Amino acid sequence: MGNNASFNVQMEAPKGVPADHAKHVSAGGSPPPECPMHQKQGGDNKSASAVPPHPKMQQQASECPVQHDNSDVNPLNMMPPANQQPSPGQPFALPTDRQTSTIPKVTEDGSTQFWQYPSQQMFWNAMLRKGWRWKKEDVDQKDMGDIIRIHNANNEQAWQEVLKWEALHAKECGNPRLKSFGGKAKDFSPRARFRSLLGYELPFDRHDWIVDRCGKDVRYVIDYYDGGLVDKDYRFALLDVRPAMDSVDNVWDRMRVTYMRWRYELTDKFASNDKESSKASASD
Repeated sequence: MGNNASFNVQMEAPKGVPADHAKHVSAGGSPPPECPMHQKQGGDNKSASAVPPHPKMQQQASECPVQHDNSDVNPLNMMPPANQQPSPGQPFALPTDRQTSTIPKVTEDGSTQFWQYPSQQMFWNAMLRKGWRWKKEDVDQKDMGDIIRIHNANNEQAWQEVLKWEALHAKECGNPRLKSFGGKAKDFSPRARFRSLLGYELPFDRHDWIVDRCGKDVRYVIDYYDGGLVDKDYRFALLDVRPAMDSVDNVWDRMRVTYMRWRYELTDKFASNDKESSKASASD
């Protein structure tokens, strides 16, 4: 693709979403760290109305880990206290309510907990920590709600893609959980670099998620590509999710899926040709 976008999804954007929403979601190439999609560089993702409540959300929900050097971080998940305080000179007030995701997390005692998304105030503070500075033409109070919805929808979408891969191991583990994650916006994956050499655009973001497969750590690579305008469910990113090629099991899974895709595509193609041949014979 090069300068031409590899994906051109024409959808209606929800009112109030800024045209450069991808920039705000990625916070200048390294998304803010308050959720399953965001963490500081170097580590190995809707609002309350955007993500449906999980049937087990009455269980305790967990904060999202962030890599910090502070002494008051949680040693289990490296989580600092949530910063819900308005920043100095903040132009408008932002809500501090948080949405619990449908993504289960690893806990020390094995209890059922789910990752918790950042509030609008936390997201704002995270963008400031990344070096972003507010300008009147950038975002307004309404935009922040839409940015949070976009950001959270990306996380939910990524987890659903991970579960498709984990279905290959459903017999050995029926309850995979997200253990940790890391943002690597500028550390492009080998596949993304190879696609770039072929003329396709590079992803606007990348994350590595570590999934606990009932005691076994499995790393997933997620490349986020700009899919065009935001749809009614606040989705715009096209995700390329796959197990990292850092273990024999992961390589084998990718080979299996490649074969299955090739097989079913070939089967569909032959089936379509047979139908066309039958129609042609009937018309003769």
